[in-house]
Amino acid sequence: MPRKADRARRRVCFVTGTRAEFGLMESVLRAIRSHPKLQLQIVATGMHLSDSHGRTLDAIRDSGWNVDQIVAWASRPRGPKQINAGETPTPQQQQAARSAGNAISDLAAAFEQLKTDIVLVTGDRVEAFAGATAAHLSGRVVAHVHGGDRALGQVDDSLRHAITKLAHVHFPATRQSAARIRKLGDDGWRIRRAGSPGIDGILGRGAGRAQLRAAGFDLMPRAFALLVLHPTTPDEASEAERASRALVGILEAKIPRIVIVYPNNDPGANGIIWCWKAAANHIPNRVIVRQNASREVFLGLMRDAAVLVGNSSSGIIEAASFGTPVVDIGPRQLGRERSGNVVNVPYAMTAIHRAVKRIWNNGRPRRFTGRNVYAGGASNVIPEVLATLQIDNRLLRKLIAY
Repeated sequence: MPRKADRARRRVCFVTGTRAEFGLMESVLRAIRSHPKLQLQIVATGMHLSDSHGRTLDAIRDSGWNVDQIVAWASRPRGPKQINAGETPTPQQQQAARSAGNAISDLAAAFEQLKTDIVLVTGDRVEAFAGATAAHLSGRVVAHVHGGDRALGQVDDSLRHAITKLAHVHFPATRQSAARIRKLGDDGWRIRRAGSPGIDGILGRGAGRAQLRAAGFDLMPRAFALLVLHPTTPDEASEAERASRALVGILEAKIPRIVIVYPNNDPGANGIIWCWKAAANHIPNRVIVRQNASREVFLGLMRDAAVLVGNSSSGIIEAASFGTPVVDIGPRQLGRERSGNVVNVPYAMTAIHRAVKRIWNNGRPRRFTGRNVYAGGASNVIPEVLATLQIDNRLLRKLIAY
């Protein structure tokens, strides 16, 4: 049954599971919070509750955000687990599936307690999938940001398009993504191209030199590399080896310092973390390793870095706005639209070294001067659409368009 508009403000609940996705959406969340016809709710889950990833729930609250509900998410085994060569760590994936099922149940209960009208999710994370599933099945509106993108990841592409089919309204970032949603069979009137929320106000969000120094990064601009690597397989031994190749490739390019930020909590992440801990112990004069960085600090590091190396979506979406070159490693971001600042290389030490060395250019780093293909404006578009959306059977009862 449609939800009656019997309150002054419509309740919009954002489900967040990672530091990166929360930072990407902050401009939109601020706009929703200040909109006279909307009431923002936040449900935190996933990586935000993980001590090994810096417990970013505390950082959200310290930044002035109210978290309305917490949904525990035990999708990863605690502590490192050795994976032998050739062994397939299927128990991790099975645990993730079971935890996703539990999260769907707990999120549905949270939405009911909060009397949520619209559930807002972004991207392709399993937390977003769980939130979209719980909301759709309980008769609530699902709004999806960054639908229609392509990115191989581990299960990212499948989850993103599954969320599209569950969503009632779409906010794609680009024309190509909007067209892809149409091809998935959704009506054109459900789709509103909004740009990427991460681009809104990005040039003014990055931490300045003093703030970076206070956060422990006393670095000269363009004299360091920023390394952010996420797993692409659940095999921790393979991921440790790949992380080692990436690190050595940068070291051999003779960049003086490397700032490393921990990976997300996908299966296989422990292997990368082992490598970063070893680097911090053995070459502390060359590397700075952090579990987490605030949005402002991370943007400041991305702006000032000579090069961003790894496979983070921030290299694809945001780095071009700063002119920062990106060496994207492996297949994780395969299929994503990208600007001219990104070069893709395989998990091969020589290929990584050559790409980074070319950008480093003997201490005179090359910069990107072209246009970012991901436009801004989402913080204006999304709240207004959510505030004026007519919630009725036409919206809630989806029928494939062909």
